[in-house]
Amino acid sequence: MKRSVVVLLSGGLDSATCLWWARARGLRLHALSLRYGQRHSKELDSARALAKAAGAELHEVDLRLPWLKTSSLVDGAKALPDVPLSRIGKGGVPSTYVPGRNTMFVALGLSLADAVGAEAVVVGANALDYSGYPDCRPEFYKAFGRVARLGTKRGDAGRRLDVVAPLVRLDKAAIARLARRLGVPIGLTWSCYAGTRRPCGRCDSCKLRAKGFAEAGFADPAL
Repeated sequence: MKRSVVVLLSGGLDSATCLWWARARGLRLHALSLRYGQRHSKELDSARALAKAAGAELHEVDLRLPWLKTSSLVDGAKALPDVPLSRIGKGGVPSTYVPGRNTMFVALGLSLADAVGAEAVVVGANALDYSGYPDCRPEFYKAFGRVARLGTKRGDAGRRLDVVAPLVRLDKAAIARLARRLGVPIGLTWSCYAGTRRPCGRCDSCKLRAKGFAEAGFADPAL
């Protein structure tokens, strides 16, 4: 049987690059998207379009956790941060942090992988050009790899089940170049924290993405 992986697919540039990274390896693709009460659905629309373009089987999960409204990504009444690019990731954990989001996402990915016989969960985390979230660090995913082996039927049977973060030590420029090299339909991705008609250009995600494409030396096809 064809080897398979679960790719956590948010709809943004990083997760799309991970999906095509796995696709290039000839793996059967299970994409997992999570609706947790985001202030807009554009990233989820992008995830559906990307999964279809990649030929991935898409699994969508709905969570209703009211305490996540502490995040400005969930509570639309809260203002999104608008800070200079040079200060992003340096002022402590920002208001856009969603409590336990990546923990839940990876745990659900492991559950899906254990159920469908996938050998890895692929995560688009990045620890260089990012907003300072504690659950984007390499140590976090290394620890989750141990959890995968200790807490699953597949791991208990001595079969491979890894948590893989192929972009974790790349900056946004390197990710943009990799995406183009892999043939990612970048125009389908959505990274902006706001749900406006076009990317706002003011949030952390927009500024980091713009910096990445500028340094990569080519225009962002999503703009």
